[in-house]
Amino acid sequence: MRQPVAAPPAPERVRTLAATAVPTHVSLAGSALPAGPARGGVDGRGRPVLLVKPGETLHMLDGDDEAVVTVDLNCPRDLGGVAQPRGLLKVQGWARAVPEPETRQTAVAIAERCPDEDLFTVLERRGDPDAPRLLRLDVGFVVYLTAQDSGILDAEEYLDAEPDPFLEAAERLLHHVNNAHRAALRPVASRLLGRPVEEEVWLWELDRYGVTLRVALADPTLVRVPWPSPAANRHALEHSLHRVLCGS
Repeated sequence: MRQPVAAPPAPERVRTLAATAVPTHVSLAGSALPAGPARGGVDGRGRPVLLVKPGETLHMLDGDDEAVVTVDLNCPRDLGGVAQPRGLLKVQGWARAVPEPETRQTAVAIAERCPDEDLFTVLERRGDPDAPRLLRLDVGFVVYLTAQDSGILDAEEYLDAEPDPFLEAAERLLHHVNNAHRAALRPVASRLLGRPVEEEVWLWELDRYGVTLRVALADPTLVRVPWPSPAANRHALEHSLHRVLCGS
């Protein structure tokens, strides 16, 4: 009997994390300057986009100028009002100004997950040398670190992958269960671990291959439950999660 696939392939997993990630720090290669705070988001192709202000080192990049940088992406999950890191991505590549015809589309893409009023200023004052600007990273490679694994993806592996196809539906389901039905998770965790669970339990990950429960906030235990076969659509994802929660 074929065993179910327990987790997404690493490139898909990393692209899924990147799709919900926020930039936290950026460092300039070959510079003695320490890493500085970063703002922005990640576009639909998984490329970090930096929102830089006048006075910041990278604001000077224009036209065909480029700089080799490393952008740290944090992938948090809100559990009870506390942001818990799901993983850290370090993306190294070449930062360049977003081409003028793509500025609006890029700003809208990252505003959906990382809203920032300066994004409106970017659009309203395009061409103004004292306005905030958008820089996009041409990816060289990605270092990833999660609770389950770590590794490096080259640009081709990363950019050729796609996020989980049901990412948006999975995030909505996960948020709903964690906010409205979390009382049902403790007996599920007790059944899966074969012992009474007194700690808090949350849904931690949900994707087409399975679901992960997180037992406790501090020093957590992660329990992965793979589906018998990957979910083929959103309804199959909901059905598989329902079966786990109901113990069937």
